[in-house]
Amino acid sequence: MSASATERRTIKIAMNGVTGRMGYRQHLVRSILAIREQGGIDLGDGTVIWPEPVLVGRREHALRELAVRHGLDPAAVSTDLDAVLADDSVDIYFDAQVTQARESAIGKAIAAGKHIYTEKPTATGLDGALALARQAADAGIKHGVVQDKLFLPGLLKLRRLIDSGFFGRILSVRGEFGYWVFEGDLQPAQRPSWNYRSEDGGGIVVDMFPHWEYLLHELFGRVETVQALTATHIPERWDEKGERYTATADDSAYGVFQLAGGVVAQINSSWSVRVNRDELVEFQVDGTEGSAVAGLRDCRIQHRSTTPKPVWNPDLPNGESFRDQWQQVPDNAEFDNGFKAQWELFLRHVVTDAPYEWDLLAGARGVQLADLGLRSAAEGRRLDVPEVRL
Repeated sequence: MSASATERRTIKIAMNGVTGRMGYRQHLVRSILAIREQGGIDLGDGTVIWPEPVLVGRREHALRELAVRHGLDPAAVSTDLDAVLADDSVDIYFDAQVTQARESAIGKAIAAGKHIYTEKPTATGLDGALALARQAADAGIKHGVVQDKLFLPGLLKLRRLIDSGFFGRILSVRGEFGYWVFEGDLQPAQRPSWNYRSEDGGGIVVDMFPHWEYLLHELFGRVETVQALTATHIPERWDEKGERYTATADDSAYGVFQLAGGVVAQINSSWSVRVNRDELVEFQVDGTEGSAVAGLRDCRIQHRSTTPKPVWNPDLPNGESFRDQWQQVPDNAEFDNGFKAQWELFLRHVVTDAPYEWDLLAGARGVQLADLGLRSAAEGRRLDVPEVRL
């Protein structure tokens, strides 16, 4: 092959659930279509990975509208998942459906010999999540689970600080996540109504604890215990048709996690909180040598040598601007969209067998933590988190 020749390696991806907010915006538009717009993924040896999406879902007209809008083949849409999985030209099955539909669909895709890439949680319970991981291992297919927050600029800067030894011995992690999701009467809700019905797989523990598991596990250590308190602060909401319904799922969760190595993490998650932070999620990490506050994009630090000495005096107005005493961590790199960055790693994994660690077993750990979080809240006690193995 000449130096100027390029071989296009087409990878056909069945994308199920792209009419939903996350599936459409982050996975189709900002990941797969963005990869196509950049000319594919250049492997550096004259080969380019070219993703070819097949849009799968329940509403054919909506799928066709998306295909036309983005210049895709209008015929490359289907409401028949079984037929798509029977197509030998389809290499990867991707799932961004509602949680309750995911486990069965992934099981079918594994049985059909497709590689798997999926949103989380991977199943509605640990038994189902582990069954999928075992099925995938037995089938010898490649599999990955979206763990997008690891690829956010703020968290990448935090990892840089950890790897450099900036913190000394890490003591604790404090996380604040959430925002006010409107009830749906005065203003439309920003999230679908099923999120607030436990019978439909909703709840903030199921949604967010899998995120906290992989973040804590990857950055600070395996989660060894969990103690959680949940609440449904807003008991009534209005659905997409403007009809009032009872919220049966937790909309807020307050968790304390003990990690391997002694780090203590406390994370509040809420769809019933008004934001008084710089970003919708922030993590404060405190260590013997320094501290950091990391969000989606930014990360601020305060080293031991520059830590001020506040004095508690309730009789006088505060004369210090505590936020101004922190220093911004520079970008020092160009950060791509986190979802796209992980998609590129997974596609390289499928094509070249490049290393990839965020698999269905990692996804099962997230499901386990959500299960135990809900059980801890129901029983009012701290629970051990056993190590998950195939």
